[in-house]
Amino acid sequence: MRIPMRSLIGAVVGALCVATPALAETPAAIVEDVQGKVDGIAFMDYVAPGKIIKLGPKASVTLSYLKSCLRETISEGVVLVGAEQSTVQLGEVKRDKVPCDTNAAKLSEREANQSAATTFRTMRSDAKGAPAKLPTIYGVAPLVQAKSGSTLVIERTDGKEPTITVPLKSEAMIGGKFYDFAKAGKSLTPGGSYLAILGAKRYAFQVDASATSSPTPIVGRLLRLE
Repeated sequence: MRIPMRSLIGAVVGALCVATPALAETPAAIVEDVQGKVDGIAFMDYVAPGKIIKLGPKASVTLSYLKSCLRETISEGVVLVGAEQSTVQLGEVKRDKVPCDTNAAKLSEREANQSAATTFRTMRSDAKGAPAKLPTIYGVAPLVQAKSGSTLVIERTDGKEPTITVPLKSEAMIGGKFYDFAKAGKSLTPGGSYLAILGAKRYAFQVDASATSSPTPIVGRLLRLE
């Protein structure tokens, strides 16, 4: 007896719901792409561990994990979001490890202010030791998460470079919370150290020396400032 695909998917979803404990709503991955019929998620959404995603026929989703730096392209089936990778039933998944820095992808204000203070101490210090490693992005055009309505200022801290000032207007933001330097035609310098300023907040970061202007996975250039 052949079981209809819809019934199989329903059974898988039920099993996953039973097997999945209640988890905190801490984002585990970001949705980089959605193709076809996929209910409950959209481009640039964050998804938390325990989230179940049902993919219709010929549908696919691309997830980038913030902690493991895994980029998954999943076709059809049922997806259970994990902490570092997905569990996929009745579908196919392709995984790639991409360059990313978890410190940049989840930069809290406290961590950011500490890293900014470290930058300034290093600049003032005469010590010859190597400075502490700053949160790093791997593309020259960062994708910045910040509140619309504020003003973002980017200053170079290890050399001379024109300051970039960006009014974060809602029409320039993706989903009302992301500003994409690539989409705006703006870029930073490979190997440079920078300070991102949002009001009274300061966030220090650096661009990897091998970063290029070629398309880069979102998780590799994501700066979560809010």
